[in-house]
Amino acid sequence: MVSRLLKWLRTALPPRMMRLLAAVTAGLLLCISFPPIGWWWSAVLSFAIFSWVLVHPKTTPAGGLGYGFLFGLAFYVPLIPWISGLVGPVPWLALSAMEALFPAIFGWLAVVVRRLPGWPLWLALVWALQEWLKSTVPFGGFPWGVVGFGQTNGPFLSLVQFGGVPLLSFGIVLLGTSLAALALEVVRWWQRDSTENGSLPGVLLPGLCITAVLLTTAVAAPQVRRAAGGAGNEPTVTVAAIQGNVPRLGLDFNSQRRAVLDNHVRETVQLADDVRAGTAPQPQFVIWPENSSDIDPLTNADAAAQISVAAQAIGAPILVGAVIARPDWTPQNPTATNTIVVWDPVTGAGQRHDKQIVQPFGEYLPWRGFFRHLSSFADRAGYFVPGRGTGVVHAAGVPVGVATCWEVIFDRALRESVRNGAQILAVPTNNATFDANMSEQQLAFARARAVEHDRYVVVAGTTGISAVIAPDGREVARTQFFTPAYLDASVRLKTSETPAARWGPLVQWVLVGAAVAVVIVAMLHNGWFMRPLRRRRRQRDANTVSGGEDDGDNPPEQGESSSALAGQHDKGDS
Repeated sequence: MVSRLLKWLRTALPPRMMRLLAAVTAGLLLCISFPPIGWWWSAVLSFAIFSWVLVHPKTTPAGGLGYGFLFGLAFYVPLIPWISGLVGPVPWLALSAMEALFPAIFGWLAVVVRRLPGWPLWLALVWALQEWLKSTVPFGGFPWGVVGFGQTNGPFLSLVQFGGVPLLSFGIVLLGTSLAALALEVVRWWQRDSTENGSLPGVLLPGLCITAVLLTTAVAAPQVRRAAGGAGNEPTVTVAAIQGNVPRLGLDFNSQRRAVLDNHVRETVQLADDVRAGTAPQPQFVIWPENSSDIDPLTNADAAAQISVAAQAIGAPILVGAVIARPDWTPQNPTATNTIVVWDPVTGAGQRHDKQIVQPFGEYLPWRGFFRHLSSFADRAGYFVPGRGTGVVHAAGVPVGVATCWEVIFDRALRESVRNGAQILAVPTNNATFDANMSEQQLAFARARAVEHDRYVVVAGTTGISAVIAPDGREVARTQFFTPAYLDASVRLKTSETPAARWGPLVQWVLVGAAVAVVIVAMLHNGWFMRPLRRRRRQRDANTVSGGEDDGDNPPEQGESSSALAGQHDKGDS
C-alpha cells in the first residue's frame, strides 16, 4: 500500500509541481494583503498567479478543486493563528481547513467556466459567489478573509461606497484575472510566428475590465476624499472612547470581571480630571468596549453604582458593554445577551443594543451536546442569545449605530444602522482573548465600514486597538495594544446615504446571480447536461439497428466527440 502510494506520488507530483507551488504562493500573497503586513497589491498578484493555475490546459475540474483547497490552506492558516491562542492549534487548523473548502469550490467552478470566452470576468464573478457562500454558511458564515477587507490601505478602497465590500472584492479579483489574461496573451504573441497577426480580442476584454475598475475608482475617489471635510453645515460632537485594559490576556479575563470594570471606571475618571484641567475637551458621550462590565449592572447594585460614578464624573452618558442575563436564565442554561447600554449620569440605564449576530463556537455553541464530546473547550463557549432591534441607540440626542465586535464583519449590521438613521457608528469590541494582529485586522473592517457608509467610526476595545476613523478611512486617532488609554475627538454627524447603503445588497445579488448563470451556461457549453441524453440516444439507435443488442463500439456523435476531446485535453489532474 505504501509502495503504491509512493509510486503514485513520484509519477503524479513532478508534472504538477509548478502549479502546486504557484497555488501555495498565491495563497500566501493573498494573506499578506491583510494586516498586519497590509500589502494591498499582493492580492492582485495573487489572483493573477492563481488564474494561471486554473486556466492551465492540464488542470481539470478535480485539479481545480485540489489547487483551490491548497490555495485556501496557504491563505487561512497564517491569517488566523490568533485563534490557537484561545482554543489551541487543532480548532485553528480545523477552521482553516473548513474555510479552505470555499476556495476549493471556486477552483472547481473556475475550471468549468474557463472555456467560455471572457474567462477573466467569469472567474471574478465565481469568486464573488464563493465569498457570498462563505459569508453565509455554515452557522451564519465566517466573512473573515473577504478580499476587500485587505484593501483598506490601497487606492481601490473607495469602491466600497458604490457597492460595499463585495464590489471591492470583485474589482480586485477582476484586476488579477485580467492581468493574467494579458500576460498569457503576450506569451502567445511572443511564441507565435512573427508573420502571424496578433489577436486583438485576446487583449480587448481584459483591457476593458482593468479600465472599468480604474475608471470606477476614479469616479468614487474624489467623493471619498471630500467626505472627512463634510459639507460645511454638518454638526460636530466630541466623542470619547475608553480603553481600560485587562490585568492579563486570555480566557481568564472572565475571572477578572471586577478588575476590568474598575479599569474602565478609573480611565473615565481620569478623562474627567483632564477635562476639568482643560487638557481634554468635554465629550457629549463616551463609548466603553464590549464586556467592559461582565457583571450585569441591571441586577448587581455595586456594578451599577460604579458605572454611575464614572458617568457622573464625566457628566455625559456612557455606552457600556455589559452582559445582561435573560429572563429565562437558569444555572443549567445561563442565557444572556451581549448588550450595549446607554448609561445616563442621572437616570442610569436607558436604551440598549442587544448584539444580533453572535459568534458561533465562542458566544454560543451549535450542537453543544455533540461538540462537548469532542473537545473540553466546548464548555467554555457562552450561552448568548441574539437580540433584536434597529441597531441604533441615542446618546445625548445623537443617533449612534452600534455593531458589537463580531457584527462589524457582516455587511448587513451597520447598513441597517445607517438606514435607521445612525449619524455616527460605534464598534465596541473585546480583544482580551486575542492578539495585536487580530486587532489590526478587525480595525481594517471598521475602516472599510467608515468609507462604505460615509460615517465616522469609533472603535473602543478593552485592550485595543481603539481608534477614531474618518469617513475617508483615515485614522484620526488610535491607541496602542494592551495599554490603558482614552481617545477624545471631535467628529461630524452625517445623514447622507451612500449608494452602498441603499443598493449594496442588490449589487451583491447581481454578482451572485450572474455567477450562477455563467456556471449554468458553462455546463451547457461543455455538454454536461447533454451527454446523458446523447448516450441514451446512441443506445436506443444501436438497439434498433442490431435488434436490441449493443456491442459498445458505436462511434459518438459529432458533438459528443468534441466534448470528449476537450475532456482528454484536460486529463492532467484527473
